[in-house]
This record gives sequence, structure tokens and C-alpha cells, in this order.
Amino acid sequence: MTAAEVLQKNAPLVMQAYQAFNGPAVDPATKAAVDEKVAELDDGADIPLSTCTGNKKALFVGINYFGSKSELHGCINDVQNIRAFVIEKFHFPSDPEHMLVLTDDQKGDPSKIPTRENMLAAFKWLIAGAKSGDSLFFHYSGHGGTQQDANSDEVDRNDETLVPVDFQTAGQIIDDDIHAMLVAPLPEGVRLTGVMDCCHSGSVFDLPYTYGMTASNALYEKDNRKLAIQAALLAGMSLIKGDTGGALAKGQEAYKFWTAPQGGAEPAPAPGATYSTSAGAVKIKTSLADVIQFSGCRDEQTSADATLEGKACGAMSWGLIKAFNEKGLNQTYVELLANVRANLEASKFQQVPQMSAGHRMRMNVPFTM
Repeated sequence: MTAAEVLQKNAPLVMQAYQAFNGPAVDPATKAAVDEKVAELDDGADIPLSTCTGNKKALFVGINYFGSKSELHGCINDVQNIRAFVIEKFHFPSDPEHMLVLTDDQKGDPSKIPTRENMLAAFKWLIAGAKSGDSLFFHYSGHGGTQQDANSDEVDRNDETLVPVDFQTAGQIIDDDIHAMLVAPLPEGVRLTGVMDCCHSGSVFDLPYTYGMTASNALYEKDNRKLAIQAALLAGMSLIKGDTGGALAKGQEAYKFWTAPQGGAEPAPAPGATYSTSAGAVKIKTSLADVIQFSGCRDEQTSADATLEGKACGAMSWGLIKAFNEKGLNQTYVELLANVRANLEASKFQQVPQMSAGHRMRMNVPFTM
């Protein structure tokens, strides 16, 4: 039995366990076991951060889906606005070696249309040659979605997705692939900043930590690794340990890990390994880089395609630019997150922006890119 088959077979049990943990009654001993297990994990707080003084590269993807039933109106405008913003404010060079733009209005150049193939190639282009001190930027404005989890690593049985212009024939791009192509290969000391202005985007990078602001403007932190361990322990299973190549291939090892009581049989995670979830996924992802993702909404929410200040645009892209233009560049991460949320709330948007990170953040230090 393969690892995927074992996971699929036990998916209903894991789902029940996840729901049970979030119910009213949880065994105190189980909670204590979860806390003990989380305490063993490296939170990544001491990984080398990028100085952001090296090479700068940026990728922009904007898809309006012209002529389709799902046509949007502001996504290409978002790309134009964010592109101009990072050039002016953060000094990203605009030559073809350092900046790539995929939009579905570039009919004269098929390589610049945001098809699935071109987007995956662009992911490879963005991280190629990255080294410590570099700053990479990825902005996406278009549809985001969910689809049934194919490898059973999501407790909610859904993968979050980006939706290429040719999704009906080529398929969507799932969060597992985004992490594997954009996050996992990056070396230490590289900053990757993502801005995902799309629906269901909260965990599309599959990062272990999530930060947001409450309605009373208080910062909260969610350790997604803990959700994973909760589900695993309550199911009476241990987590399957992953590496840069993905889940372990040997089904017998997977079965042993999943049936080990209270997770006591598996070895401690390797240094730098982090548990990552998407709405409670049970998996371990390893990332050494300095990765941050801003999302327009939580996984279960939609992100607005709106008209603001007389121009079609995405609410998240507009709110981010407005926050920097009005409050300046010298904002801490928590201030930036609060200001973006305030901008959206003032314009009566229900979506709640949040930030995810590949390591535990010091949110009271100035944002840099």
C-alpha cells in the first residue's frame, strides 16, 4: 500500500479527528501531548533572513479571463498598479532579466499569456539563481479556487488553487505544487514575498504560520503545525515525515507512522522542518528561506473584484498600495496588516486579509522587501 493510499483510506478518520478537536470536549492529556510535540519543533525564528540588498526579481500574473463566464475586470489593472508600485517604492528593476509579466491581453506573445504551462515556467524563472540576500516578489491577481485533494494531505480534503487562463483544459495549479516549486527549493537568506489577490488564498503557499488582525485590531498568530499534530494525535496516528522530494514513498513506513500511538514511534523532525497545513493539512514541509505571503482573504472567503476610485481593481492590491501611500514605507508588519485591513473595512469589504510565513515572525519590526 502506497503512502497516498494509506492517507486516502484514513482521510475520513482524520477529518473526524480534526472536527473533534475543535469541538467542546477534548481530552486534557491529548492537549498536553500536542503541546509537548509542538515544543519539540523548530519554529524557524532563527533562520537567516534576507538583507534584501542583493538581486531583485519580480513576477506578475494578471488574468481577466476575457469572454468567459468567469470574466474579471480589475486583474490586469492590479498587475500594472503593483508593478509600478514595486519599481518606484522598492526599486525593483524592470528589465526582462529581472521582471516578468503574464497577462491575458498580450496576444502578440504566446509566452506571456498566463497559461498553466507558462505560469509553471515563470515560477522556475523567478527562483533561478537565487542566493542569500536576494529579494523575490510574486503578485497574482485572478481567480483562486479549491479542488478535491488528490494526495489526501488536506484534512478538509481540498487543495487551494490558482486558476490559469486555460484551466478548463490544462487544470489548476494546486498549493502543493506552488510550495514545491516556489518555496521548498529556495536557499537560506532569500526573501520571497507573495501577494495573492484571489479567492481562497489564505494558505495557497502552504506555510506553517498565519497572522491576522481581529475586529478589535489585535494581532493573532496561528501555528498551523499544531493543527496538523492535533488531527494526527486524535486519529491515533503519527505524522508522515516529508522532505524536499515530498512524502515518503514507502507505504509500510507510512502505515507504521500513521498507526504509531501518540506519535511516539517516529524520529524527531530534522532541523529546519516545519509542519504546514492548509485548513488543517497533515503534512510536513521544509523551507529554509525567508518566505512571506499576503493574501486577500482567508481560505474559506472570496476576494472582491471591485471598482475603487473609478477604476476596476482587486480589493487586496488596492488596499496594500493605499496602506503604503498613506502610511509610508516605514511600517512594521503588524502595522501594515492592520492598515490593509482598515482600508478594506472602510470600503465595506467583508474579506479579511492575512499574512502567512515560513517561520515565526517578529511582527513588530519594519517591513522590508
